[in-house]
Amino acid sequence: MDGGSEARLRPLGLLAELTHRCPLGCPYCSNPLALDPRDVELDAATWGRIFREAAALGVLQTHLSGGEPGARRDLVEITASAHDAGLYTNLITSGVGITATRLAELVEAGLDHVQVSIQDSFEASADHIAGYRGAFHRKQELARYAVQLKLPLTVNAVIHRANIDRVGAMVELALELGAKRIEVAHVQYYGWALKNRAVLMPTREQVDRAATVVEQLRERHHGRIVIDAVAPDYYAPYPKPCMGGWGRRSLNVTPAGKVLPCHAAETIPGLEFWWVHTHTLAEIWHDSPAFNAFRGTEWMKQPCKSCPRRERDFGGCRCQAFALTGDAAAADPVCHLSPDRAHVTALAAVRDEAPYLYRRMEARVQFEQTS
Repeated sequence: MDGGSEARLRPLGLLAELTHRCPLGCPYCSNPLALDPRDVELDAATWGRIFREAAALGVLQTHLSGGEPGARRDLVEITASAHDAGLYTNLITSGVGITATRLAELVEAGLDHVQVSIQDSFEASADHIAGYRGAFHRKQELARYAVQLKLPLTVNAVIHRANIDRVGAMVELALELGAKRIEVAHVQYYGWALKNRAVLMPTREQVDRAATVVEQLRERHHGRIVIDAVAPDYYAPYPKPCMGGWGRRSLNVTPAGKVLPCHAAETIPGLEFWWVHTHTLAEIWHDSPAFNAFRGTEWMKQPCKSCPRRERDFGGCRCQAFALTGDAAAADPVCHLSPDRAHVTALAAVRDEAPYLYRRMEARVQFEQTS
């Protein structure tokens, strides 16, 4: 794609990270290692401006995320401003911290959709993985509240070695809760998840069995629930087009107002990110150094540069390339054409039965005090 075509790209989605505060301690947390504290979080008025700018830029939907967005006392106001800007609003929640009353208020404010994460199909394991006693029960409660309010519900099932053999049971749980869609989302190994990779990594045999189960469930439940699933990166022959390609389809605003091409982009050193305090979203999307760093194909090295898939997967994940090779411009090493593929295969074979290193956030205490 030529530079002119790239310049005409418009984002379709906005990930609005309202806070990094979260009650859970998930060992695969995708938030950055350095968290934004509560006192630098953008206020509701600034989020309203961001939503209006996003809509003017072409964004159609916003994902209200975190951390746990329920930690924000002004979540209803923020949701209303996104709705008023004409955006489809999706709440991504742990299910902990949002009551039936609050959910009803969010619906009144214009909330369109809810996505609830689950860690396993039964309580003891789910709560252990989340690092929060009672989380499993509260997630189910919120999911049922959402269905009662006629909100479309998606279940996000985060998959790893401890629960992958129960992927079928998690799909059944999603059906029981009234979900119309489930994401079978394998852990992505960067950021905090890197600390737990050897504990979380499934075996090849587990991955193959789970893929077979998913295909059988898709056939069995066709018309009842949509099951989205892709192979985990370390076992895939080709990389995924991360975020639809760097700086092509989405943008992410952090709790403090930094704008990123993807939620993990800060793991790549040397990138210059712009802030909503000093630039409009349009300026950031079109002109910021970070968004243009890996946009298109001109930045590519071999084997990506001459690969016929280069405008299909765009070299894969830049954050994963840096995490595994030290070079953010390298081919995503999960690709079987990458010279670093053997390293990925070796890492996937490493197993550890050590306890999880939970993501214990200081903000957890703040959350419990303000919810």
